[in-house]
Formats: sequence, structure tokens, C-alpha cells
Amino acid sequence: MKYKAYSLSNYLTIPQVEKLPGEIKQNIKVVGNVLPFKVNNYVLDELIDWDNFENDPIYNLTFPQKNMLLPHHYKKMEAALERTTDKKELKEVSNSIRVQLNPHPAGQADKNVPMIDGQQLWGLQHKYREIVLFFPSAGQTCHSYCTFCFRWPQFVGMNDMKFMMRESELLVRYLEEHQEVTDVLFTGGDPMIMNCRVFKRYMKPILDNLEKTNLQTIRIGTKALSYWPYKFLTDSDADEYLELFEEIVSRGINLAFMAHFSHPVELETDAVKKAIRRLRDTGVQIRTQSPLLRHINNDADVWADMWRKQVNLNCIPYYMFVVRDTGAQHHFAVTLSEAWEIWQKAYQQVSGVCRTVRGPSMSCTPGKIQVLGVSEVNNEEVFTLRFLQGRDPDWVGRPFYAKYDENAIWIDDLEPAFSDRFFFQEEEMEELLVAEE
Repeated sequence: MKYKAYSLSNYLTIPQVEKLPGEIKQNIKVVGNVLPFKVNNYVLDELIDWDNFENDPIYNLTFPQKNMLLPHHYKKMEAALERTTDKKELKEVSNSIRVQLNPHPAGQADKNVPMIDGQQLWGLQHKYREIVLFFPSAGQTCHSYCTFCFRWPQFVGMNDMKFMMRESELLVRYLEEHQEVTDVLFTGGDPMIMNCRVFKRYMKPILDNLEKTNLQTIRIGTKALSYWPYKFLTDSDADEYLELFEEIVSRGINLAFMAHFSHPVELETDAVKKAIRRLRDTGVQIRTQSPLLRHINNDADVWADMWRKQVNLNCIPYYMFVVRDTGAQHHFAVTLSEAWEIWQKAYQQVSGVCRTVRGPSMSCTPGKIQVLGVSEVNNEEVFTLRFLQGRDPDWVGRPFYAKYDENAIWIDDLEPAFSDRFFFQEEEMEELLVAEE
């Protein structure tokens, strides 16, 4: 299959979109001027049921919906589009809305960006001790965009909000100086949007200097298997990529695809099944993850089915995430109590080989916080939570309690159950006081 992509500039030429009601086309235009929109022919032809498009999970996963913008934001953008065609003015309106959508949640810009020789490395993030995130500049787009994506600022043309690095030499220097780092995650965007020759330019300095670092795992965050499996089948560089993956594995590196699958339908085409087999044959490990999303997969049966399909294809279920506090969170989020109920009902349906998955997990400022369940302690209904990963490694695995709130969708909505602050907030406050002294 030959790749063909559509964006806001040519979405009206999509054959399926031409048949949509005018109101829906208008919604795509308005929302697509604020949040990124891109879709390709594989998604359009193989994954979406156009006879029931409004309820189709992949349509909702890839096409902008009116309610993804708050009503006042929608009206502001719509009014601007009616008033002018001046691109500069429209961009100013779009950007004024975007900065209100918490573009860099969880301390990405002010807490995660490391330094070397007094220079901030805006192509890296180092939040957890053992892993560094790397944003290769050539990988800051995707085969198609997810409507929920918390990385949406990478795609909207606001360069002052982008994380990216043109070369990996500074990454290697950072790894040499930080021997505690065992894992590097190539992220974006989607690194698998790159031609293999370009990807090799980022990978070569890493492989040439393995003995100077403590690197053991290279992760690749990608949705290519869902949105363009032909990347590993018939693209001109498909075989070259597979040979490179074999070389990386032969060097003793654990090469892991962090594959994003949000619905079972993404696992059902012949193309994705063949692509997974080809990747697995190189020694690549495939771990799967997705947020829990209203309108797309907020159903326990869907998750149980998806985990079983993944395991049957020799993939490892890894994470169920809670929708992050950015972009269209209000549209996609389920409450924490709903998330836990869906998790529990799905988890109960599958065998032990599927129960490698962890969740529901919030990737928030202090770390990855798992909702373990709703309990009763001292006659008080509470959420039981724990850290799966923490900004401070000592927090990992520590259980704590929050007052039960049926409307809470994020950690910031929760109050401590038996103290004034959560334990990690107390420790952070002590650090601030010490710094002030």
C-alpha cells in the first residue's frame, strides 16, 4: 500500500469525508485549527467503519470532535474563521487558546529538562532515575494523530513549546555522565516516521559508545503498528529497519517497542499481524499501552479483548493510563472510580499471561500513580494508591490514601485522607524550605 496522508489543508478531499454532513466538516475545521489533525489512507480504509462513523472508536481516535474544545474556545475559534482568512491572525487566536490547555503537563518543561555544562537539553527529559527520554527532531510528527495526545504541542507549529534535538551526541555525553541511566526512550511524535537512514544517524553514536555508558534498554515509543504497519512490510526501508533492529539486539541491548494500541480493531488486520511477526523475529520486544478513553475504549470487555489479542500476537500488555491533564482531557476522561472499575472487571476476565499490565496509572508531576482501588479505612471511604514510578525512587511502591471523590479525574482533584498533605507533597515542601535556607 502506498502511503497517503491528509491534514486540515486537504481533509475535504478525503472520499469518506466528502459524504459527511456539513456541520461535522465544520467541527473538524474549527477544532483542527487548535488541536492537530492528520490521518492516512490505512486508517481511513482499514480501521474505520464509515457506516457507523460517529460511534466508531478509530474515527473518534483520529478525527477532531466539537466537544474536544470547551464551548467558549470553540466559539472563539469559529468566530475567527468567519471573520478572517489571514493566517497570522488565525494563528494568534489558535495559540491564545492552546496556551490555556496546559501544553506541558507533569512538569515536563520546568522539572524534567536536564542540563550539561550549564546548557539545557531541550531534546531530553530525565524524570525518573533509570530512564531518559530523547526527542529526535526528525521524528516529531506521526503517521496519524491521536485526538487525545498529550504531546499535541509538538505538532502545532509553536516551536517554543517543542522538545527536540537534531543530534544524539549530547545524549551520549549525558549518558556517560549519568551511569544510573539504563534506558533511553526514543519518543516524539513517532520515531518510526523517520526513514531508516535518518534513524541510523541518531542511533550510531549511541551504539558506538555503548562501553562508555550503562545503557541496557532502548525503547521506541510508536503507534506505527496501529497506524502504518507497512513501515515494516513494504516501505522501501522496511528490510533495512529490520536489519538494524537485529544488529541492536545482537549488541546485547534489549530493544523494546512501546506500542500504542487503543482498541482491539487496531490488532485485527493482516498487515499489523504480519508486521508484529516480522518485528518479533528480529528479537524486538513489544509492550503495549494506551489511555482509558471515553468515546473510544471505556469498556471492560474491550480492554480484556485487547489484552488477549495482544498476548496471542506475542505482545506484552504494559500500561492502562488515565487521560493526562492537557488538551481535550475534559472530553476523554473518565473518573478515577470508573477507571478502577473498568480495570478490575477487565483484569478479572483474563488469564495470568495478560496480567502483566499495570493501571489505571496517572503520569503526573510526582510520578506514575496507580489507583489500587476503593477501600474503607476507619469508617472512611478512600482511594488506595501507590507509586509505580517516582521522581524520588524512594516513593516507588509506597501505598497512600486519598479521600474518595466520585467526580475526581486526576491527582489534583484528590485530598489526603488522614493528613494535611500527601507524603510526597510533605517531602517536596521540606526540600523547598531547605533550599530557601
